[in-house]
Amino acid sequence: MTGLTAVKTLKIISLSILVLVALYFVIDRALPYFLKFNIEHYTSYYWPNKWWLVGHLAGGALALLIGPFQLSTPFRTRFIKTHRSLGKIYITGIIIASLTAFYMSVYVAPQVNVSWSISLFVLALVWLVSVLMAYRAIMLKTIPQHREWMIRSYIISLGFVLFRFLNENSLVQDVMPTFEERGPACLWLSWTVSLFASEVVLQWNKKKIKNRKKLQGDFDNEPVRYNFKP
Repeated sequence: MTGLTAVKTLKIISLSILVLVALYFVIDRALPYFLKFNIEHYTSYYWPNKWWLVGHLAGGALALLIGPFQLSTPFRTRFIKTHRSLGKIYITGIIIASLTAFYMSVYVAPQVNVSWSISLFVLALVWLVSVLMAYRAIMLKTIPQHREWMIRSYIISLGFVLFRFLNENSLVQDVMPTFEERGPACLWLSWTVSLFASEVVLQWNKKKIKNRKKLQGDFDNEPVRYNFKP
């Protein structure tokens, strides 16, 4: 297996895992809120603002499910019209999910504490800005920047999945027993670390591509010397 083939295989496996994770989260965590539309399932914490939560879950679920296909180069190349249509739905979904998250961070989250409210507000802000930057880049036809911002926006979308994992992890609960303490910390960790790691990878690959182009340019500009011996 060549290096290029290995990279392509790794990308396919990674995107497949993302699809499975998104499906599991939507079916196991988001869908019950639509199937069990009652105060027992929503609890008194969410029930007075249930429609804001519904909008948040619906928009976030769309983003989670569509994201892997938008990041797939073969899918984008083969189904460009579908890619564009799904992109509009993806962006709309995140806008709805982030705006409803803004509302809940101001009117619902303070029931826990100010720290939880601030952490949710900042996450919603970063989520919204990232997808708007992706939209701006594609409008300006700067495809590489558009792809980078799409990757960032999807990593932030996955932050909600990672938050559930961290918040419900027994080791984390042993260290931080109460949600008032654990919730804000897990929410910050769920997107900042992964976003930083992705930024390192993006910039690292950008440097490699730049060096490769420079070497190719130096080779193309090098004069050809002929050495004929009698």
